[in-house]
Amino acid sequence: MQTAKVAAQREAVVQHHALRQRLTLGKILIYLFLIALAVLCVIPFYLMLIYSTHNNASIASSFTFLPGTFLIDNYVNMASKINIWRGFANSFFIAGSSTVLSLYIGALTAYGFAKFNFKGRTGLFLFLLATMMVPGQLALIGVYRLFSTLGLLDSYAAIILPAAANAFNVFFIKQFMESSIPDEIIESSRVDGANEFRTFNQIVLPILGPAISALGIFTFIGSWNNFLTPLVLFFSLDKYPLPVLVALVQGYYGMDYGLLYLGVAISILPIIVVFAVFSKQIIGSVALGAVKG
Repeated sequence: MQTAKVAAQREAVVQHHALRQRLTLGKILIYLFLIALAVLCVIPFYLMLIYSTHNNASIASSFTFLPGTFLIDNYVNMASKINIWRGFANSFFIAGSSTVLSLYIGALTAYGFAKFNFKGRTGLFLFLLATMMVPGQLALIGVYRLFSTLGLLDSYAAIILPAAANAFNVFFIKQFMESSIPDEIIESSRVDGANEFRTFNQIVLPILGPAISALGIFTFIGSWNNFLTPLVLFFSLDKYPLPVLVALVQGYYGMDYGLLYLGVAISILPIIVVFAVFSKQIIGSVALGAVKG
């Protein structure tokens, strides 16, 4: 009887050890898969940086993972053809202004939908959501005619003002507002004599900080990468943002791969920095407004 009990204990220990080995092997396979996936994601960016240091002949004739010696030559050649830093400043101004305007107007609109009861609110909100299904390119002709009538073509306002009409921002902030801001807080502010704009700016807006910070990252990146709208609405070379100027390197001055890779590297540098600095907000934004209190 004692022997059978000892044998059962030994078998349990062996099974537990085997289970730990299987779990360890499974974790190793998962880590190896994630490492391989990370390498696949990093390789294109690495090659972009490497090829920006080679000239056009070496890029077209060979495949290499080693840096070259033509980075300064490529930069001097690019600077002689386009003002890349002017485009950088244009992109930063347009993306920054569009982000601020889009977030504030979106939050203000969401405040109206979330905290005010008025006739037709549900239908109007559904119509707003329906506009998210329409590609922005379809409205480009109407936007062009509108700003042509207003005399705002070839101006920064033609790119910045339409950013205020962002249906996704309204939807995102409204969901967060309904789950995170009790009506009692707003009612207390009204009882104390604060008007609606003061209530929104001093009470509601600070509470929306997590949602706005996460949403602002995506809005800034989307505006920074905007290519078609500036290409259609701008005519002056000194107003073009960075993505359009990089395309000019490829289109107007022939296919110089060294210049093209260098221009792309400069254009995506702010996006990489934004993602690296605010990665926690990007990941955390997935759960914002998901649970309603």
